[in-house]
Amino acid sequence: MRVHFIQHVLFENPGSLLDWAGDQKHEITFTRIFEIPAFPSVDEIDMLVVMGGPMSVYEEEKYSWLKDEKSFIRSIIESGKKVLGICLGSQLVAEALGAKVYPNKEKEIGWWRVRKLAVETLPKLKTGNEFRVTNGIPEEFTSFHWHGDTFDIPDGATHLFSTRACNNQGFLYGTQIAALQFHPEITEELLDAMVENGRNELVAKSFVQSEQVIKSKASVYLPVQRQYMKTFIKNFQDL
Repeated sequence: MRVHFIQHVLFENPGSLLDWAGDQKHEITFTRIFEIPAFPSVDEIDMLVVMGGPMSVYEEEKYSWLKDEKSFIRSIIESGKKVLGICLGSQLVAEALGAKVYPNKEKEIGWWRVRKLAVETLPKLKTGNEFRVTNGIPEEFTSFHWHGDTFDIPDGATHLFSTRACNNQGFLYGTQIAALQFHPEITEELLDAMVENGRNELVAKSFVQSEQVIKSKASVYLPVQRQYMKTFIKNFQDL
């Protein structure tokens, strides 16, 4: 499969998704917005993965490339190909599906519990068996978060995940489109880069952990993140 990644900033790479793509022998291409904000033809890719970044989807005047990226995402959606959005990527996908994106009441940064929702309503795989897109993922688990915005669940989408600080943590739209607000793709390298480049945001708030807490908990939570990401994307790919 030809997987195309949109990476918005140098320090937020696809993390363990690169391992997944390599293991599956997928062909990987990139649009690196921080280098050249150019996008391929729809016919050149089979799946689009949109990564995170510190900007907001409503900052088009500040980031002129956002208009072109939004148009590209919509064209991929209209083509019927697979789309996965993570963090900023999830917000861009939500907006492309007609949902609103806006500042969340709380910034959510650090290791926080995620709750799985509405398992019984999720679509079955094409094989008709019992497995669903969140099968194999615990009812509650801890994952990494770094966001200040949130999205409404698009009309017709299934709400997948929630946290105390941010109700809308993920959704599935049909069998083609998935969005995750949190960061199951996180790796040690990616975590260090995000902390290094976003240290100014680590201020004392209800759902913002300190750098010391984030790094002290990494050894506990990092090892299972790769499996959560691998499980979710395999289920999604098989829908």
